[in-house]
Amino acid sequence: MYAESVSEEALRQDFETLTVSKRLVRSVSQKLRKKNHRGEGGEEDKVRGVSLKCLTLYGRGGGCKVGADTGEELGDPSYRRRSSASEEGKVYKSICGIEDNNFDCFSYGVREKFWKKNNRKDLDLEESVRNSRMHIFLPDDILEMCLVRLPLTSLMNARLVCKKWRHLTTTPRFLQMRREGSCQKPWLFIFGAVKDGYCSGEIHALDVSQDQWHRISADILRGRFMFSVASMQDDIYIVGGCSSLTNFGRVDRSSFKTHKGVLVFSPLTKSWRKASSMKFARSMPILGISEVCSDFSVIQSHQNRHDRQFPRSRVGGVSDVYEDPHRLSLRRQYRNAFDENEPSLLPNRRSYKFIRQRSEQANMKGCKRFVLIAVGGLGSWDEPLNSGEIYDSLSNKWTEIQKLPIDFGVVCAGVVCNGMFYVCSENDKLAGYDIERGFWIGIQTSAFPPHVHEYYPKLVSCNGHLFLLSVSWCEGDGQIGRRNKAVRKLWELDLMYLTWTEVSVHPDAPMDWNPVFVADRNLIFGVEMFKIFGQVLDFFTVCDVSDVEMNWSHISRNHMAHELDASSCMTKTMAVLHL
Repeated sequence: MYAESVSEEALRQDFETLTVSKRLVRSVSQKLRKKNHRGEGGEEDKVRGVSLKCLTLYGRGGGCKVGADTGEELGDPSYRRRSSASEEGKVYKSICGIEDNNFDCFSYGVREKFWKKNNRKDLDLEESVRNSRMHIFLPDDILEMCLVRLPLTSLMNARLVCKKWRHLTTTPRFLQMRREGSCQKPWLFIFGAVKDGYCSGEIHALDVSQDQWHRISADILRGRFMFSVASMQDDIYIVGGCSSLTNFGRVDRSSFKTHKGVLVFSPLTKSWRKASSMKFARSMPILGISEVCSDFSVIQSHQNRHDRQFPRSRVGGVSDVYEDPHRLSLRRQYRNAFDENEPSLLPNRRSYKFIRQRSEQANMKGCKRFVLIAVGGLGSWDEPLNSGEIYDSLSNKWTEIQKLPIDFGVVCAGVVCNGMFYVCSENDKLAGYDIERGFWIGIQTSAFPPHVHEYYPKLVSCNGHLFLLSVSWCEGDGQIGRRNKAVRKLWELDLMYLTWTEVSVHPDAPMDWNPVFVADRNLIFGVEMFKIFGQVLDFFTVCDVSDVEMNWSHISRNHMAHELDASSCMTKTMAVLHL
């Protein structure tokens, strides 16, 4: 009897132990299922920390209470008993899982707002980390090589990214790399725009490759007009000009001041600086700019030369001194002039050596030495000038040069070609200034190209060739003496035989009395502006001289001058750069 009771007690304990083990196993399995279920359906929860499927309103027993039985909260006492009684055979499934019959606990649009609110900081952090990794792992030299190949408009936008990029793209090394690169495109810069009677100072820039116009604000030029511009490397030089004394900003020549200051504009850095002022105030001077060798000396070339008048002339390449052997006094004058200049080199030997050392240092830094020549123009009293001066970029000083003879006439155009500064006058005369030697040469060519008196000829230089543009009348077909139209022709001067040859005809009628033509490399760019039917029109053309036919083509029409005044036709000037 006792044994039977002992065995029953042992069986009962074993049964209870087994029941506890089953409950323990069931509880562990349920926890594992819930854990795996959350791992599969809530991968994003590990990163975001918040479930996107449900608000997870947790109760005391854990799990989501949305859609669950609310019997306990309503006070049903049998709720817990039913739950515990059915606990052994029932496994609860989360309504926030990945089953097909699930539903979204968020209302429409709430999930997106909730996600943005809780993940904005995480996204900003990820973006900052990504940007920091890019800056850290991209070396400066590789970044520099990428930025130097950008077009100019894209480069300007890249400078707005951060201070580092702005500093990196404005260093002398970067500018030198871009100057020597092959990604440069021609840009045209139009100065002297007049709007509503005022000189706005705006610069209109045309990207020729993209045919896009850009405006550049230049408050430093506000109120200044009738100046001349010349381009060298990456800079544009603004020389001379006028400004009204009574009505500042307006184009008023009744009471004006003539300037002798020189401004330098760098489009790559959008910076301005002042260069040394000229000796004399000039408006609309004729400019010529040219690179020179490192040992070039302005002091050596132009000292005691400004008092001499036309020492030589050329007729087919022969000096007039040797054409007339009886002009002994002229020979003696030349010999004395050269003899007086030879001893003057000895006292300047030290300064010459110093200038040469400085020029070599400048060349080592990638800065080429050049000279800028200003001739003619109008003086302070609106009188025509026949004087000239030369600017040395190394010394940043202006030096007077020999004057043009009075009978040469008013200089109307000029350009540098093969180390010679050629100028022509309203009297159809041509002269050249030898930059290295420092004196003028009168040039006697064949018959000067015919032109209408009101249209002054224009000189341009391309690839070592000298060209002239002039307007002349065309004769009607078969009708001698009847002038049916005027055309603008392009002439080339043979520098060996000094003969003019017609090479091309401009397609547009010469409506502008003051057109502007500039050349760069093998291209000649032209701009014409005129007022017709109450509106100012503009035409931009280009001619490739390397082409055998030398045809002209339009690159832009009526995109810039429609809002300008008619006085812009006379005050405009243009420069071209490869940027």
